[in-house]
Amino acid sequence: MSSAVQNSEIVDRPPPQARGWPRERVAGYALVAIWALFGLGLLLFLIRAWDPELFAKYAPLYLHGIWVTLSLVAISIVMGAILSLPIAFARMSRNSVLQALSYGYVYFFRGTPLLAQTFLVYYGLGSFRPQLEAIGLWSFFREAWYCAIFAFSLNTAAYQAEILRGAIQSVPKGQWESAASLGLSKFLTLRKIILPQALIVALRPYGNEIILMIKGSAIVAIITVYDLMGETRRAYSRTFDFQTYIWAALIYLSMVETLRHGVEWIERRITRHLKR
Repeated sequence: MSSAVQNSEIVDRPPPQARGWPRERVAGYALVAIWALFGLGLLLFLIRAWDPELFAKYAPLYLHGIWVTLSLVAISIVMGAILSLPIAFARMSRNSVLQALSYGYVYFFRGTPLLAQTFLVYYGLGSFRPQLEAIGLWSFFREAWYCAIFAFSLNTAAYQAEILRGAIQSVPKGQWESAASLGLSKFLTLRKIILPQALIVALRPYGNEIILMIKGSAIVAIITVYDLMGETRRAYSRTFDFQTYIWAALIYLSMVETLRHGVEWIERRITRHLKR
């Protein structure tokens, strides 16, 4: 009996703590040191290459580029969210035609590069000028700004539709059944019960989608939209100073980090009731 108890105690004991410096710890510290040295070198480079005249001349242009970038992303996200609603519900529909159409839309815009889609809108539709003039749409598609919004809205709508569909389907079916037993309509159940729970699940994916849109918005500089990257390219073409791109990268990084912390703060606020 005593031997069995001793054996069980030996088996149930936690493993001894590792002593010394295991390889994983050494590799982690080495990577942190490399990144610290890289950041220090970058800081020293920016300090040594600091040019007050360059800053005074191009800082207003950078601010304008930031405003264009944020406006483009905000408008595209809102338009994409509106468009994603019917696409998401069509994906969940029992109608095979709606399912096929919505699946084809999502498959195309998620499976092709955003750059190619932007070129298809800006250059492709531009080749149909007589037809667009006949229906009064040429004034819209001749502007690179509107073409960028149109392409970005179509692209993000596909991603947002899948995010919304997955979030709604993650809510247990018992919620629908409980609401039906109380005599609630499907629309009221969706608005009052399902969507509040689904949006908690979808919040972080939505934040990731906005971050991807901010980083992907740099491609509009290729079609002559002077966003942050467009202004950076213009500044570099006039000065040939590489720090113009470094400042642009730091600005993009700060926007992404601000958004990421904002999403985390919202998530903590709306999930307080789930923490014990």
